[in-house]
Amino acid sequence: MTTQTNASVAGNLSKIIVVGAGPSGLLLSILLAKHGINVELLEATERLDEQPRAAHYASPAVYELRRAGVIDDVIESGFKPTSACWRKANGEIIAGMRFDVVPDDPERMVVLPLDRLGKLLYAHLQRQPLAKIYWGHRVTEIGEENGKAWVNAETASGPVKFEGDYVVGADGANSTIRKLLFGPNSFEGETLNAAIIATNVIHDFTKYGYWDTNYIVDPKNWHMVAKIGRDDHLYRVSYSEVPGLTPEEYKRRQPNRYREILPGNPEPSEYTITNINPYKLQQRCAPSFRKGKFVLMADAAHVCNPFGGLGLTGGIADLGSLFDCLYGIHQGLADDGILDRYAEIRRKIYREVINPLSRENFRRLWGQDPDKAKENDEFFKLLNRAETDKELAKELTLGLNILRHDFTQYYKKDVSS
Repeated sequence: MTTQTNASVAGNLSKIIVVGAGPSGLLLSILLAKHGINVELLEATERLDEQPRAAHYASPAVYELRRAGVIDDVIESGFKPTSACWRKANGEIIAGMRFDVVPDDPERMVVLPLDRLGKLLYAHLQRQPLAKIYWGHRVTEIGEENGKAWVNAETASGPVKFEGDYVVGADGANSTIRKLLFGPNSFEGETLNAAIIATNVIHDFTKYGYWDTNYIVDPKNWHMVAKIGRDDHLYRVSYSEVPGLTPEEYKRRQPNRYREILPGNPEPSEYTITNINPYKLQQRCAPSFRKGKFVLMADAAHVCNPFGGLGLTGGIADLGSLFDCLYGIHQGLADDGILDRYAEIRRKIYREVINPLSRENFRRLWGQDPDKAKENDEFFKLLNRAETDKELAKELTLGLNILRHDFTQYYKKDVSS
């Protein structure tokens, strides 16, 4: 698809309202503005979210970052990991996966903490004349009239009304748009009976022979250690904890948990923690991703546990699909009904791919005997076969392309009709 950068491009859409200036909202806004669609982005807070959160972008996400024209900056700020493995608590490797078996693939995985991506995307968005961002605009009401969608937003100066052809809810797991569309208790699914503490820590794990990403399989002390910085020893360590404690209690417990689970049983003087946050593990999905002129995507539409990166990559795949639908409508290549396809297909991908795979990724860490996992776990058997089967290794490395769906196939074949 050729990128439109002319601010005077005429089309069927006059304006899209995007609610939520997280990375998904920012990235969709960039794509829309670059293709001649006016976009107004509303954010309830006064600044970008500075929590690091997720960091790994698999091939479907890299594809969208490339389409938006930001991938070179992402790679320059981050890096391309080469490997991941699953280990026992004693460090013994159960199975491994090499990403550099596809060294020249343009969509190979990239790592960059989400807060850094947000800053990078915001800088790109500011260069787009068709895009406007409004900070401190908290949506409180929504509706439709005269074929348009509208939202009311509370601001420091009082309420303000915004109107557009469509409103996109990109406002996260606690989405106001979703709650206003479907009710406060409409996020179907469950909160898992587990808790993780996500820490960013400066510590040299290479001296223990650690790969770029390391999943530790253990019934009690399951955790992940993943490199997230290019040149320094910055890692994400996400580890298991008992659910139900306060953030302060989790922070007090952190030094002892590090001693219990990490190689070398490090003392606090041996590492520097730059961020620590407890997270609930949830598997939830909205009852629909569309209602009238309102559309949901990414965490506003669905959430899952973080193991395997399916939430982040799946959310970015959502926005790429939604962009193709909106662009098709704008160019007269598709009618409004393509958004029903979006809602149906993206929700099906969550139910049939993201939800079961993410649950299995999580169960793989704690729900099996580490000493028997190599022989019993079908995924580990595949990884071990891939050590001598290069084509299988490539297939596994790019396996998350299953999250993509080509919505341009639903464009009108005869554009003149």
